[in-house]
Amino acid sequence: MSVEIIQPGVCTTVQDMGRYGFQQHGVIVGGAMDSFAMRMANMLVGNQPKDAVLELTLKGPSLLFHEDLLIAVCGGDFAPVIDGKRVAANRPVWIKRGSTLQFSHVKQGCRAYLAAAGGWDVPVVMDSRSTNFRAGFGGFEGRMLRAKDLLKTNAPGEYSRFLASKLAKQAGSDSFVQADWFVPKAMFTYLRNEMVRVIRGEQYDDFTAQSCHQFWEQSFQVSPQSDRMGYRLAGQQLSLSSPMELTSEGVTAGTIQVPPSGQPIVLLADRQTIGGYPKIGYVASVDLPIFAQLKPGNAVRFQEVSVGEAQKALFDREMELRQLRVAMELTSGWR
Repeated sequence: MSVEIIQPGVCTTVQDMGRYGFQQHGVIVGGAMDSFAMRMANMLVGNQPKDAVLELTLKGPSLLFHEDLLIAVCGGDFAPVIDGKRVAANRPVWIKRGSTLQFSHVKQGCRAYLAAAGGWDVPVVMDSRSTNFRAGFGGFEGRMLRAKDLLKTNAPGEYSRFLASKLAKQAGSDSFVQADWFVPKAMFTYLRNEMVRVIRGEQYDDFTAQSCHQFWEQSFQVSPQSDRMGYRLAGQQLSLSSPMELTSEGVTAGTIQVPPSGQPIVLLADRQTIGGYPKIGYVASVDLPIFAQLKPGNAVRFQEVSVGEAQKALFDREMELRQLRVAMELTSGWR
């Protein structure tokens, strides 16, 4: 199966769950910025969570389908249309060969994920298909997609074939058919959320009392100098009680560093492997998708939680995903 890129959009790349196990060699993890929306899109077409998807940013691509294909779109609202007709997000969609899927500028959020049954077939590099476009490897030729690129998919699994066959029978002369069941919008409330849960960092107590108060009470604005590596935030300056030097050490997704400027930087998917700035906090893993969907100029606030509370929130989210997968299979008639 193949899909041709007619217009690539602003930053359309192949991503998966990331490239783990190589940070000691200086290789970034990368992967989807919004892993929740990515996993949901894969789930809707019967893929495994780690299968590769297309990540759309700010303005989506136009795609010509040379073969029939089962797809799903989740995440930000890019107002997708197939041959001029609006197609709904958060549900399986069977699209007929010769049809064109077009995305516009994002209406809500910042990123969306396009999953295809079987996952996008690009080479596996260091156990991942994700694109590291700074280093020029992974994904599709190590870069953002361009016009005339031709993407292929892996062979779909049994459940994917079941869904595709069931929808294809309803197509008639239409260029696409979408399932009458879908993931409720309540699962994506984080697209409208600006409150992010944060755990205190190792150097939290080294900041002035006023700075600690400001960290929780003020709103920060996402700077235009933000990207997949990290989001720079603008707000009242955060200051240390006294100057300090730190040894560089490993960092994780969600690490909130405060450089000498006093303006926090939240490290995200393409973060560096080590950092030496003071760490005032860590974004709870369950809330990382909120940052993935923020655009420059958007506001964000922080709410303190304990490690236990952050773990419970993540556990509850994972249980919701498991229950949702079972519900999808029952609703579709698979079980």
